[in-house]
Amino acid sequence: MSPEAFLDRLHVEISGPEDGPAVLLLHGWGSNARLMAPIAAALADRYYVVNVDLPGHGLTPPPPIPWGVAEHTALIAQLIRTRIGRPVVLIGHSNGGRFGLYLASEPEGPELLRALVLISPSGMRPQRPWHYYLRATLARLLKAPFQLLPPSLREAGLDWLRHTIVWKALGSSDYRQLSGVMRETFVRVVNTYVEDRLSRIQIPVLVFWGERDTAVRREQMERLIQGLPDAGLVVLKNAGHYGYLDDPSTFVAATRHLLAHLPPPSHT
Repeated sequence: MSPEAFLDRLHVEISGPEDGPAVLLLHGWGSNARLMAPIAAALADRYYVVNVDLPGHGLTPPPPIPWGVAEHTALIAQLIRTRIGRPVVLIGHSNGGRFGLYLASEPEGPELLRALVLISPSGMRPQRPWHYYLRATLARLLKAPFQLLPPSLREAGLDWLRHTIVWKALGSSDYRQLSGVMRETFVRVVNTYVEDRLSRIQIPVLVFWGERDTAVRREQMERLIQGLPDAGLVVLKNAGHYGYLDDPSTFVAATRHLLAHLPPPSHT
């Protein structure tokens, strides 16, 4: 099943006036539309807000096969084209921000997106501790013997390996909590970075980062801002990874200011 064909399975919550400027909300990994609902409630007085459960989250089923960032963004692009029908301001938290940055850097990005509002977005390569590289090396060594097998035996062997205690211990806590198709989807998504795409993004980007965020570092956000042609950073005091929940008044005020000063949207 292609990402475009998956669209009917996508759980979508809509609020606000149908003829208002469109805003699309994308949550982070392991989250869902419910945690983005406060943003929808704050903007629905004027904006047409589309709040999505991404594949394998909330009320949306997992993808039929492991998906990477390209497949997720193809689904998002199809949602904008066929369900929303006009360019959107994409508000993305964490992994939702990774998808927003990737889509904005695609050739179709300027036709689908008016601006990005990102809260602690993923996608910038982090500085890893030494034990991360040790685990990665051990994982490659464990997989190496199976690469020598014929394809049918190789897949069966790798599937067995992924279910062993040793393999699970090498993965992150997020990885260990997953099963089935979502495990490989997680690996493909979190290992996709956007540094080499930033210069292609020509729309305005507003980034929020909580000063107590330990999942995404300020150094990553500063590199992100430096790589974007038109971007600004808002540091939320005493806020963590979910900065829009920790400091909603600052987030909403700054977001509404950006939305109010964008050029009028063009309709497709």
